[in-house]
Amino acid sequence: MKVGIGLPNAVPGTTGEQLTEWARRADAAGFSTLGTIDRITYPNLEPLTALAAAAAVTQRIGLATTILIAPYRATAAVLAKQAASVQRISGGRLTLGLAVGGRENDYRVAGVDFGSRGSRFEEMLEQMTRLWRESNQASGEPESEAVGPDVAAAPPRLLIGGSVHATFKRVASYADGYILGGGTPEMLADAKAKTEAAWQAAGREGRPYIAALAYFSLGEQGEENAHAYLEDYYAWLGQLAERIAASAAKDAGTVRGYLQAFTDAGADELVFFPTSPSPEQVDLLAEAAL
Repeated sequence: MKVGIGLPNAVPGTTGEQLTEWARRADAAGFSTLGTIDRITYPNLEPLTALAAAAAVTQRIGLATTILIAPYRATAAVLAKQAASVQRISGGRLTLGLAVGGRENDYRVAGVDFGSRGSRFEEMLEQMTRLWRESNQASGEPESEAVGPDVAAAPPRLLIGGSVHATFKRVASYADGYILGGGTPEMLADAKAKTEAAWQAAGREGRPYIAALAYFSLGEQGEENAHAYLEDYYAWLGQLAERIAASAAKDAGTVRGYLQAFTDAGADELVFFPTSPSPEQVDLLAEAAL
């Protein structure tokens, strides 16, 4: 199983210097992917912007939104162009993980209807994948509606997250795989089985890529950082925020336990997300996980 690491793009106060140094260290250490998570009504750095910065200072490591909330973005065309731009800047290293999200206030501030987000998401998936296929037709012609840069030969890998029944049909219809945005190995195993069933029912060849996330918070202030950040970020979930903070891997043994459990559940990749922007966390996780 591949081991990725999240950028601290959602940890309040993260600076550009910390973000780029984090990316450089992760690239050198051998992690598979740099991930990002997404909100609007929070003092985080926007995911694709953060990945563009990481792309500029790295050579090898994959870049992924794990996940980005698509339906409250302006339009499918704008999002398709942003993703294609990161794909081009990075030399083809982008994985675009997408989902509908569950925070109503993010939709409210974006001016997008929360109740219809599922149908809007499917419309956006249809449009984005079509625009990527047709991007080699982009030109300077006044009437051209093709969206570039050209990624027709190698569009971003597309993963979809979620837990409702429609999620797995979306994966089979539009994506390259599934990502569990947060949950237990048992939840991943269940989602993997549903994804594979939908994949087979749709007549897809090969098999879907399966990824998952976990939190880590290592070092002397690991416990403190985990509770300070995660209880704030997930405050909208009430008491569940405390459980999420408690579940963060705070020592090397727990990191290795998560790796084994998600391997056994069938994950192709596990991305560990931080609770501190200190680049030292990259080195501590590399020592524990790689």
